[in-house]
This record gives sequence, structure tokens and C-alpha cells, in this order.
Amino acid sequence: GWGEKCVEAVVSTQSTGSLFVMYRVTRDPVYREWGWNIFQAFERVTRTCFGYSTVQDVTNVNTALLDKMESFYLAETLKYFYLLFEDDFSVYSFDQIVLNTEAHPLPIIKDYKGYY
Repeated sequence: GWGEKCVEAVVSTQSTGSLFVMYRVTRDPVYREWGWNIFQAFERVTRTCFGYSTVQDVTNVNTALLDKMESFYLAETLKYFYLLFEDDFSVYSFDQIVLNTEAHPLPIIKDYKGYY
């Protein structure tokens, strides 16, 4: 209800997407370090024999894992991890594509003469 703090955590794509963009823009290795730490935590805490679980309470070290895996973890979060650690910046180059909110690449059409 209102006023209760949210303690459930899903394996979110926003954090890894932000780290990817910040690394590509600044080339500061700290974003890769943070991403690696997050990836290792996901592996250590949320990985199950069937996939990756949602954590019931991030404030509790001995928390339960919920019996669900969000589809966006595979479709988006892991894609951002891959891109964060990809050394070839021509892969998803920001001058050639734009990523939508689901981390799908859309080409930039520079000579578009469409109708408004």
C-alpha cells in the first residue's frame, strides 16, 4: 500500500542500459566495473537451475527467490551486458542506430524524405 517501501527487486534492464550508454559516451572503465559487479551479483543471487529469479526482499541477505523470471532479463538486460563488454564500438554504433525502450536497434535513416 501507500507508504510501504518496495523491497522486491527484478533483474532490471535500466541499470545495465544506463551503464552501457555511459561507458560508450565517456569510455570510463568504472561503468564496466560496476556492470561486472552487477552481473556477478545476478549470477550469485538470482541464478537458478532454470533461469534467473526475482528477489523477494533486497534488504534481507537471506531473502527468498520468487518463482518467476522476467522475459526482459534475457531480451534486454543480457543484451546490454553484452554491449557493455563489447570492445568493438561499431557494434550498435550510436551514429548508426537508436535503441528503443526494449533495447532493440533501429537504424538512423539520414536521407529520409518522408511526409509529415
